[in-house]
Amino acid sequence: MTNKVNMKELFLEMQQDMLMKLSLIRKHVTHAPTKGNAVEFSWIEFLGTYLPNRYCVDTAFIVDHTGTRSDQIDLVIYDQQYSPFVFCHAGVKYIPAESVYAIFEVKQTLNKQHIEYAAKKAKSVRALKRTSVPIVHAGGTYPPRPVFDIVAGIITTSSDWKPPFGKSFQEVTGALEPLQRLNIGCTLDSGSFLLQPDGTFDTSSKEETWIFFFIKLFTQLQNLGTVPAMDIDLYSQALDSI
Repeated sequence: MTNKVNMKELFLEMQQDMLMKLSLIRKHVTHAPTKGNAVEFSWIEFLGTYLPNRYCVDTAFIVDHTGTRSDQIDLVIYDQQYSPFVFCHAGVKYIPAESVYAIFEVKQTLNKQHIEYAAKKAKSVRALKRTSVPIVHAGGTYPPRPVFDIVAGIITTSSDWKPPFGKSFQEVTGALEPLQRLNIGCTLDSGSFLLQPDGTFDTSSKEETWIFFFIKLFTQLQNLGTVPAMDIDLYSQALDSI
């Protein structure tokens, strides 16, 4: 007899564990900045645990070779294989734009203000200049790969809207500029959404919020492939001796 694992049940238990953790934070942490940091850390820890090891997850600023810096990003999914420099100064991380796969704003609730804030953060990252150089391998050289569209989204515990992804949500997201576009999001106690190429949204049921979000996010990361190899020479021009 073949032993079977109920994968849906495992995902639902993961979702319930996360909801319980965030509920405890909301109930017992009354200082707003501390509460926000605790929620961000919970999501970073959660995604860092379940995403493959090739993906790093942190809070950080994103920078490009011109020295331009993004707004602070609550949750960055990034790669260090082909873009090895992650700068850390006084506990603050600065990640090269070439390294970034996805960015998320983490808030308590889904509403107009928080969507527009997340969209502003997304634009501050997507507007950065990214480089791409050839990759030398044992059999020759791979040409520079085109830079891809960085995935951007929002993660919340609950929604101010009922239903969460109805008319109000679609009006707010529909008014966003291309660089502000939010591809994916999770409202843990209500549902998740995924933006389709035609501008419509796929949404999950309340019961399968985390399953939907995690699988759709992982699929998007897989579809991006590997980040471009950064032009280290352009970054090194900040040095007087180069």
